[in-house]
Amino acid sequence: MSLVVGVFTAGWIGWAVPDERKEIGSETTTVYYANDQVMGKFAAVDRTILGLDEMPPYVGQAVLASEDQNFENHMGVDPLGMVRALVSNVTGGARQGGSTLTQQYVENTYFEPGQTSYADKFREIILAVKVDQEKSKDEILEGYLNSIYLGRGAYGFEAAAKAYFDKPAAELTVSETAMLVGIIPSPSYWDPRFGEESRAVAEEKWGRVLRNMAEQGVITEEERSSATFPEPVKYKPVSRAGQVGYLLEEVRKELAGKPGLDEEDLMNNGYEIHTTINPKWQKAAVAAAKTIPTEGEGAASKRLGVSIVSVDPKDGAIRALYGGKDYEKNQYNAATDGKAQPGSTFKPFTLIGALEEGHELNEYYTGNSPMQIPGWTKEAGGPEVELTNFGAPGSGGESFGDIDLIDATANSVNTVYAQLNVEIGPEKTQDVAIRAGIPKESTNSTLSNVLGTEPVRAVDLAGAYATFAAQGTRSEPHIVTSVKDGEKVIHEWTGIPEQGAIDPEVMTKATYAMQQVVEKGSGTPALELLGPDANPRPVAGKTGSTNDNKSAWFAGYTPQIATVVGLYQATEKGGQDSITPFGEWAGGSLTGGTWPVWAWTEYMKTVTEGMEVQEFPEYKPPVPPPAPTPSPDPSPTISDDPEDKVLVPVGLVGQQIAPVSAALSTAGVNPAPVEAESEHPAGTVLSVQHEGQEVKRGSSIRVEVSTGPPQQETAQVPGGLIGGDENNARGRIQGAGLEPVFEYQASEDYAEGVVMNVSPGEGSEVQAGSQVRVLVSRGPGGIFPTDEPTDGNGNGNGGGGGRGNTP
Repeated sequence: MSLVVGVFTAGWIGWAVPDERKEIGSETTTVYYANDQVMGKFAAVDRTILGLDEMPPYVGQAVLASEDQNFENHMGVDPLGMVRALVSNVTGGARQGGSTLTQQYVENTYFEPGQTSYADKFREIILAVKVDQEKSKDEILEGYLNSIYLGRGAYGFEAAAKAYFDKPAAELTVSETAMLVGIIPSPSYWDPRFGEESRAVAEEKWGRVLRNMAEQGVITEEERSSATFPEPVKYKPVSRAGQVGYLLEEVRKELAGKPGLDEEDLMNNGYEIHTTINPKWQKAAVAAAKTIPTEGEGAASKRLGVSIVSVDPKDGAIRALYGGKDYEKNQYNAATDGKAQPGSTFKPFTLIGALEEGHELNEYYTGNSPMQIPGWTKEAGGPEVELTNFGAPGSGGESFGDIDLIDATANSVNTVYAQLNVEIGPEKTQDVAIRAGIPKESTNSTLSNVLGTEPVRAVDLAGAYATFAAQGTRSEPHIVTSVKDGEKVIHEWTGIPEQGAIDPEVMTKATYAMQQVVEKGSGTPALELLGPDANPRPVAGKTGSTNDNKSAWFAGYTPQIATVVGLYQATEKGGQDSITPFGEWAGGSLTGGTWPVWAWTEYMKTVTEGMEVQEFPEYKPPVPPPAPTPSPDPSPTISDDPEDKVLVPVGLVGQQIAPVSAALSTAGVNPAPVEAESEHPAGTVLSVQHEGQEVKRGSSIRVEVSTGPPQQETAQVPGGLIGGDENNARGRIQGAGLEPVFEYQASEDYAEGVVMNVSPGEGSEVQAGSQVRVLVSRGPGGIFPTDEPTDGNGNGNGGGGGRGNTP
């Protein structure tokens, strides 16, 4: 007895209450879409700390009724309860733990995972007594409710309430509370989602908690008997798969370097971040990107970069941002990390520069091809070289004769714009681009800048075209509106639009010219967005293509939104390569007037649905002076002649996309495939727009194509777990969107806390959210704590429970 007293005294003197583990104070930062729906989270662990007064009183009462009914009376440990548990375990009764709620709190708060030796258990007892003296009972209970692991990656009742019932803890019912409390001893086994056996145990424990609550007077017997078992929501593990990862990374990058908002702060401080992203528009961007075939014959290259960015002209808010298919598979964002030559989308900067210098849209220039332009060189001081317009390979490009700047813009005539850039100087074009929002490092002052030879990011191009849409007022593109720490706003977007970055009168003229790109030029597929003749929606924009088809763009805008769609193909070493034609372009060439403008149109039809129709500033084009020389007929465009119509074929639904595309092309219209999940085999045509109706020759016809039945999301069991630390395994398995279930076994070969086996095996493909069983060593002869889940009845009176789990 003297030895016991001596050891206890030495422990009491030698072991002070340590600082809480860093993870205990960490809270989940939640990121929201513009409509306040949850986008995703930054979290070391999924936890939101609440005060006792922020939870219903019966949450704490239910925990005490189930886990430690003697909590208010003992000194942090319950010697009689420990003895009862030992006797029951030794004599073959129900397996019990002797830990009080205070001991569980101490273990969760001050001990690292895996610290479960006899020495650790003895230290836990000493610290429990000390903590009981230093903290009030309410402080201990509050700490417990915020630190206990309840499964589904959730620590504490606030995170668990959202994970199981999609509501805050303040809204938990008594029945929901009882279910959560009931599974405390083993949430990784007793979560009802794991099957009938787990559900049966969960219901049994739920009933036990309600019975204890009634016996303790927390609820009435009538409330207990009328309670029904609550149905948890489907488990949705926190994941950065798909678009969420790209968007969260842009949030992180925008906030990086701002005081208190570095990555570590986001992971631990429990902020509330509100963004500019419209979830409906983001979904529409994904749908547009999915129209590119990625498998089978005619599939796009795996190195194809696809970007879709929408910016609000009034304040620079990024409303949609697509830069990749799946962040977990590829963290490179084509819209914000990737750069590609913007091609002819840079011509409007030269046009604006010329208008600022006094030129007018009715001026004529020779638009023949090929053409040697006085002063046109590839590099400063070099020899003059010939320039060609776009055209079939080997044709020398299309010649337009003498045309005005309106038609030169509509038809993207290189030779006219080259002459214009020689006249005003390439420095002027660069200056306009920078004022509109293109970073200086993405421009140059060489004559070829009018043709978009300097690579640019899609997000920057969208910002510049948003300046066009705002009629010359420039705003900085951004994705974060505010960051809050509780009620305190610690960051808020305060960017002030820069009025007059481009003169509004000049911008009105340039917008009119870019409207002609849509109405009669290379962007005619966007005519679909104009709507009924009685109330047309004005659209302006510019296609962009480059030599050797290294990139293809359409940058367009309405008065309320600017959107850029871009394609480029990276080389294996990170340069730019010619885009490998895909789909119906297999063997042909991709330009801004093909997939980019088609995808832009389909996307914008969703975006503008229900949006008020606003007009650009009124502009009356000047009467063109007589042409200096007769002009050849322009290239054919979609005819305005009402008689020049074609009939969209019928009977195409149910066929494969290849023959349907051929039939539509033969009929004189352009097929625009859009993918959709369905029960029909992949490639089956589900619907054809305007089937059996007359449309203008050359119109784009939307064709809905099946991608096959939806596939269940899968996840991969991480590698490198065996031989590693238990806590590391927990974090990596949860990070993969799976649920770790730990089992413990004595081992002569593995040190305590080391992972011995994983099932399913490392690298296995399993359904997302599945259990992964992890066998952990207890060391040689390890026998405490018990290898089996306890029933939570740890103090012999329906009170103290099994040991709490630690993060």
